[in-house]
Amino acid sequence: MINVIFRNASYDYGALKTLVSDIIDGLGGDFIQKGARVLIKPNLLLPAGPDKAILTHPMVVKAVAEYVLDKGGHVQISDSPAVGSFSKVLKEGTYEKIFEGIDVVFKEFKESVKVDIGDPFGRIDIAKDAVEADLVINIAKLKTHAQMLLTLGVKNLFGCIIGFNKPGWHFRAGVDREVFAKLLVQIHEAVKPSLTILDGILAMEGDGPGKSGTPRHTGVIAGSRSALAVDLAVCSMLGLKSDMLPTNRAAQRLGLIDQEIYISGDFQIVNDFRFPELGDLTFGPRFLHGFTRKYLSQRPIVNKSICRLCGECRDYCPARAITLNKKKIIFDYNSCIRCYCCIEVCPHGALRAKEARLGKIFRWIMERPSAFGNGLRP
Repeated sequence: MINVIFRNASYDYGALKTLVSDIIDGLGGDFIQKGARVLIKPNLLLPAGPDKAILTHPMVVKAVAEYVLDKGGHVQISDSPAVGSFSKVLKEGTYEKIFEGIDVVFKEFKESVKVDIGDPFGRIDIAKDAVEADLVINIAKLKTHAQMLLTLGVKNLFGCIIGFNKPGWHFRAGVDREVFAKLLVQIHEAVKPSLTILDGILAMEGDGPGKSGTPRHTGVIAGSRSALAVDLAVCSMLGLKSDMLPTNRAAQRLGLIDQEIYISGDFQIVNDFRFPELGDLTFGPRFLHGFTRKYLSQRPIVNKSICRLCGECRDYCPARAITLNKKKIIFDYNSCIRCYCCIEVCPHGALRAKEARLGKIFRWIMERPSAFGNGLRP
């Protein structure tokens, strides 16, 4: 049986530190040995203040780091931001200020090693520091995600893929969410975090995980020795069937969800949590997939009144499907793989995913049981 502990919490550090310590003690904190090299992996996606709900809040990371230090461990805090320098993320996220005088090392992931994560991906590059640490503590943020619905414990470890290798993997997975979800789960299995803590005190709903999302106070932190268990429990908290999260489906197919999960503590259902619009990337019979993908499927769109033509989306796009002129950005939807990296990295929150109205109508017709007998959905 795998335990997931929930606690009602705020960012008041005195109370938060006690809650975090209670959670880790409740999960058997003796797995942190004196002298252990402990890598803490928060979500440091891009430069943003704590009030934006984009980054793991530094107070949560501080509470975990001080717990490790009290156990005699050595702490390194690392990630590979999608946008902006590591130092800028730490400054805008107030990590520099909050960790002043605390004996931890901040180090951006820079060097990779080859790790065999299994079929069909084989040996891939994963951050050396994550692979070689004695323990990895995974501190995720509760956020929505335009491609994967939510980014929780398992998805957070995609940050162990360095720099522009991230959009490279998006490109290789293409429009298939299931393939990308399997990759995420297998990366998680390779890194094998010893502990996962979820910061859901100030969560993000809507068009996450970047600046297009909307902060929402949910007032909870959760912890488990299993990131998969945290993800399943959080889906339950949000009133979401577990198999609606692609990484949960992938883990189930890989036979990784084979133990009963016991949820304890301050578990409460969060009502009316707003998820991103997650339309099919392709639908209908195979001979129409090219047409539906280009003209009818969900796609990134831009709010021209917010867009500043900075070019971050173009530079990060793994499919090279974005161009800019002096007045607007232009999407080549025929080349676009619907990874939504552009939405994730936009520093101004100008992009979001939207399914074309004609696409909704077309999909409704195709999915009707009466359409051509048993329907046309493959």
